[in-house]
Order: sequence, then C-alpha cells, then structure tokens
Amino acid sequence: MPTFYSVYTKLHRHYGTQSWWPADSKFEVMVGAILTQNTSWSNVEKALEALKSKNCLSCDAILRLSHDKLAELIKSSGYFNVKAQRLKNYCFWYAQQKNLSHRTTDELRADLLTINGVGPETADDILLYAFHRPEFVIDAYTRRIFSRLNLIDKNHSYESLRLLFENKLAKQKNKVKLFNDYHALIVNHAKDICRARNPVCKKCCLKQQCHYNE
Repeated sequence: MPTFYSVYTKLHRHYGTQSWWPADSKFEVMVGAILTQNTSWSNVEKALEALKSKNCLSCDAILRLSHDKLAELIKSSGYFNVKAQRLKNYCFWYAQQKNLSHRTTDELRADLLTINGVGPETADDILLYAFHRPEFVIDAYTRRIFSRLNLIDKNHSYESLRLLFENKLAKQKNKVKLFNDYHALIVNHAKDICRARNPVCKKCCLKQQCHYNE
C-alpha cells in the first residue's frame, strides 16, 4: 500500500519540480483562482491576458469596471457573468483589508470563506499560492488519483480530505513548498495519465502501487 508521501516522491521523480502558480503577481494568482472554477487553465490564461491588455489586472481597476465590461473581458473563462460578480465581491473585500500577512492562516481562511463565490478549494488556492500558507488543495484530480490508489474515499467531504492530507504529511519539512509542488504534480498526472476516461495506465509511474485497471 502506498503512502501519501511515497506518491509524492514517485510523481516528483517522474515529472520534476513544478514551480506553480504561473503568475506575475500575488493579485494575479487570486484572480486566476476565481476564474479557474469549472474551466480549463488555457481559458483562464486568455481571460488574464484580456485583463492585462486593458491594464485592468488590479483590484482598483476591476472595481472601476462595469459588470458588463468585466464580464466581456473574462468571457473565455466561462460562466463570465457569475465570475464577474465573484471577482467584484473578492476585490471589494480585498480593498478593505489591512495587515493580511499578520493574520493566522485559520483567521485568513475563515475571512476568505465569507466572500460570496469563494469556496474551500478557491480559498486554499489563494492561501497556498498567493499567501504562501500551508493549506493542501483538494480538487477533482486529487480525488480521482487517490481513490484509485485506495488511499481515500472520493465521496468524503472537502474538509475531511484536506485534513487527512495535512495530517499524513505533517512530519515533512517546508510544507508550503511541498503542498505547492504536490498539488501541481497531481494536476499534471491527472491531465496526462490518470484521466477520467481512458487512463494511460501502462505509462503511469504509480502503476505498481495502483490496482485500478486490473
């Protein structure tokens, strides 16, 4: 039976360090975390580039934009009217904050979850990749890979799985770096190999530990 850390070491040995999140600023990470809900990253990149092209990738600029104009700029990310409102909600909250770096991770997470449109996965994306806090991100890729490895029940709640991963990796050093790299490796592996349909099990670096297709 594989362990949570042995899965990381095998993925890291196979793919190397990932160095996520791709962004030029902390604020771009936050916007990307909201836009990536229910869409592919390639669609998010187009929306981010559209915002940059109009010099609108800042909190103040987004708040100044009309809802319709913001929705038009982020149209490629899908659900653009919903996401435009969520971005406005987030920016309204963010513009009022002071000394965020001095808040505990639990306090900051609780605050993020009060924002309409920011759920646990988005909050943890922002905490890990923008604020560099040790929060493990659980997504559909994580549920898929680790349920196939029989390490989790994919139907368990987000919070129970997040705490499980964090507890299983509690002895490891530099958790921010580890969680960052681990999540990126999971995404890479799930997209290319451990796919929802027609997984490429013969090329899987975890195949000796996985009995999904036997």
